Amino acid sequence: MKRMIGIAALAAVLMGWLQQVYAQAGSTAVPFLMISPNSRASGMGEGGTGIADDAASMHWNPAGLGFQKGGEISITHANWLPQFGLSDLFYDYFNVKQELPEYGGTLGASVTYLNLGKFIVTTEKSPDPVGEFKGFEFAVTVGFGTQLSDEVAIGTNLRYINSSLSPFGTGQEKGSGIANTFSFDLGFLYKPKSLVIPFIEEDLGETFSVGVNVSNIGPKVTYIDADQADPLPTQLRLGFGIIPMKDEYNSLTLSVDFSKLLVYRDSSGSHELPKSIWTSFTKNSFERNLKLINTSVGLEYWYDKKVAIRWGHFFEDPSNGNRNFMTFGAGLRYDIYGLDFSYISAEEDHPLSDTLRFTFLIIWGGVL
Repeated sequence: MKRMIGIAALAAVLMGWLQQVYAQAGSTAVPFLMISPNSRASGMGEGGTGIADDAASMHWNPAGLGFQKGGEISITHANWLPQFGLSDLFYDYFNVKQELPEYGGTLGASVTYLNLGKFIVTTEKSPDPVGEFKGFEFAVTVGFGTQLSDEVAIGTNLRYINSSLSPFGTGQEKGSGIANTFSFDLGFLYKPKSLVIPFIEEDLGETFSVGVNVSNIGPKVTYIDADQADPLPTQLRLGFGIIPMKDEYNSLTLSVDFSKLLVYRDSSGSHELPKSIWTSFTKNSFERNLKLINTSVGLEYWYDKKVAIRWGHFFEDPSNGNRNFMTFGAGLRYDIYGLDFSYISAEEDHPLSDTLRFTFLIIWGGVL
């Protein structure tokens, strides 16, 4: 039977949608790995590297697992890119963690799934449909975090990635639009018990944290052949968490994240680790490097550890994608159960505008 055509174009559309949303990742494969997976962080400007105090810290900073107690299960769902009006385009994230005192840390696992919908297949001779296929991408991650001291924790993730854009190639291509690869993350989190800064009389211990995470380190993603392979969206995140107010009934948390893709292609289009990580800084001017940094700022207020309201802002330089939007969210906790949601408020017709995420969670043995 003759090869089906139209698949390459459809795959390009699929990737194009995501690259509109993640413009920095236009030169990378599988940009779905950078989607903010949980409603709580999404409501705080899509950041959480310096906080990392729940199961979703696997995404933001696996070192956060090292400070966590007990266990947690969470499930997040979002109809993705609602401005396109496609009901079968959705994102799901399942996350679980469990403290293992006998091993000196906390183990986590997650499944990320992006459904890209159904696509019609045609032949070389006719535009009439002869079949259909589903496009999807998923990742399965296992992580572990442990404390090096009362104030310092480290963590790592190992991830399997599958990207199924189409079941076959086009024309005489022998490959398919299906790729499998792996990646890993490295995280660090510092939560000082005592921190005195010059000219500030108050001890900031227990109210300040800083985290660093390098995610998606791994080989390039190959669909048809190695010459067409694209790098993973290797990303560096630096985050801060500050608690300016906390008493018996009220608490306020400020989150600030800075993120940058560690991807650089030379004049031949080649991208090789670890060289590209270093050259992603050195081959760009200082001004350009600043423009390649995304900023997330978020606030979270809790009343009586039962009701939360959240606000955030995400900024990306206009020359680098121009994602610039506010986020809002809320959370409820009752006994061991929790419910979070978030909302993105962006300009009219922005692909992410009106995106809603819902997260249901169960927490045991820890702190709600």
